[in-house]
Amino acid sequence: MAAATTPATQMTTINPCLSSSRKGFMPSVASFSNESREASWTRLRSCSHISLRHPLRQSLTSVPVKFKRVVTKAMSGSNENKPLPGLPVDLRGKRAFIAGVADDNGYGWAIAKSLAAAGAEIIVGTWVPALNIFESSLRRGKFDESRVLPDGSLMEIVKVYPMDAVYDSPEDVPEDVKSNKRYAGASKWTVQELVESVKQDFGSIDILVHSLANGPEVKKPLLETSRNGYLAAISASSYSYVSLLKHFLPIINPGGSSISLTYIASERIIPGYGGGMSSAKAALESDTRVLAFEAGRKQKIRVNTISAGPLGSRAAKAIGFIEMMINYSMANAPLQKELSADEVGNVAAFLASPLASAITGSVVYVDNGLNAMGVGVDSPMFENLDIPKDK
Repeated sequence: MAAATTPATQMTTINPCLSSSRKGFMPSVASFSNESREASWTRLRSCSHISLRHPLRQSLTSVPVKFKRVVTKAMSGSNENKPLPGLPVDLRGKRAFIAGVADDNGYGWAIAKSLAAAGAEIIVGTWVPALNIFESSLRRGKFDESRVLPDGSLMEIVKVYPMDAVYDSPEDVPEDVKSNKRYAGASKWTVQELVESVKQDFGSIDILVHSLANGPEVKKPLLETSRNGYLAAISASSYSYVSLLKHFLPIINPGGSSISLTYIASERIIPGYGGGMSSAKAALESDTRVLAFEAGRKQKIRVNTISAGPLGSRAAKAIGFIEMMINYSMANAPLQKELSADEVGNVAAFLASPLASAITGSVVYVDNGLNAMGVGVDSPMFENLDIPKDK
């Protein structure tokens, strides 16, 4: 992608062995007979490039050879105005379902935008209690600024489905949830019903994105987490992915891709990220590997998860210390900058594209490299070390 012109580099020089009236050129392969080798060498010695079919005999070295300086430059051709060659992330003709989009500032929204920018058709699933607010904001243009794509157009969300991935089928929904006023007016929002609706409306999808998590006791240390709180975190944050992929798999086109979002708390201690959420993320990563094998063998579907760094989204702020985690990352990550949601979205688009056709079962870190650090270099313990810092 570095070449600005596609024509090959050419050699330019005045060739004295051709008359100015001739429009031919001296062939680059020469053979010599004993009678004509000296005359031939005299004719050819001023040419800019010689490639020999056979090595010259030692006797030829006695003939003085004068080499001319050759000027090499790239020559532009008739196709210099064509688009640069490259490896585009091209998702035109693909349809993506993103589960867990309820506003315009989280990773789910950013992934939807990147997929749309690459040409994919976008449909989303929104948690039932947040559905009315989300759809109203879309209609009133509240998200228009956030919908702008790189080419200046607006991301189009073809359809928004009500969804609660905690429940697989209508039979699983308890009475108190059915009668809850936050679910009033919504229908067909369990995983089974959701997938049936998508199949009826669109037939199939190519990309499934799981961008949802919930832990009702996330602020509690693990030792203080109840069984119900722990299991609720596992159910909403990891099994929900298993259920979605299980039900969507029959209508995901072969060669499709499925992506989830995880966090470094799955493998490192993050005090304050409790309530079983760290366990849920660890389960999600383990399930990613198993699902990659099973979905790959059944339907040729690739399954990956993105371990994203801290983002100050509305959902993340519920944890209560997200700003501190963002500041910690900026101080200690190899790349000292704030992570943007778009960076995660772009990696998701790559993973969903044919460019990542051999990547499956992987945890892909998009966190400015924080996962690679073994210590926090902003600790006073390291103040005497000459550690480069971003100015």
